[in-house]
Amino acid sequence: MPERDPQPGRLEGRVAVVTGAGRGIGRAIARGYAEAGAAVCCLARTASEVEATAAEIAAGGGRALAAAADVRDAEAVARAYEATAQAFGGLDILVLNAGIDPARGRVGECDPEIWRETLEVNLVGAYTCARLVIPHLRRRGAGKIITVGSGLGHRGMAGRSAYSASKAGLWMFTRVLAQELAPDRISVNELIPGPVLTSIAAAADPETVSSPVFENEWLKAPEDVVPLALFLATQPDAGPTAQSWSLLRRDG
Repeated sequence: MPERDPQPGRLEGRVAVVTGAGRGIGRAIARGYAEAGAAVCCLARTASEVEATAAEIAAGGGRALAAAADVRDAEAVARAYEATAQAFGGLDILVLNAGIDPARGRVGECDPEIWRETLEVNLVGAYTCARLVIPHLRRRGAGKIITVGSGLGHRGMAGRSAYSASKAGLWMFTRVLAQELAPDRISVNELIPGPVLTSIAAAADPETVSSPVFENEWLKAPEDVVPLALFLATQPDAGPTAQSWSLLRRDG
């Protein structure tokens, strides 16, 4: 087993699973972790997308595994974890990034089934992935779970009730899980990217970006999220937990 506290900014000897790794923020984090020395399981529903991410990592000299799984499917997630542990010797880091935001519209107008699906993917899916990774992290003697949250989970926005509620639940889940896993030296922290140019981001909507909800945040590319994700993954085992970390607007 590697030394538990990695060198600053480095992840040699670590094994990470990144959900939603086929595109956007998840893809950027998976590539960033691999460049920092981690072996990475790229997990998402679309096989072709995660296979492409894993191939990019391998082409750059990194180690990666592609796992096609829906985060709500406990059996598929468990198989992905077992395959990762077999391939790389264990699991150390889980990034809960998979999410959707299709339920646009006010509460009285949006489709109830789409509203429910948003919570199932963003919150229940995160719960499923976190629950199943706990035994793997305990076997390593420590670990890190990073949830990708949203400012809307802290402040909300009219017309975005499903996404806001799912991310609010994820933030509470982060705090409670951190309390439960502290004795196991497993930290659980929330990363809030702010508006990012991805397929589901609020930033894709100029009207949303101009909202006061995003007053202190800056528009960014997925790769701009990687330094904070790397910071959280490389903290000491006795480092921060149950905290929310945000990327705010750059001065100038």
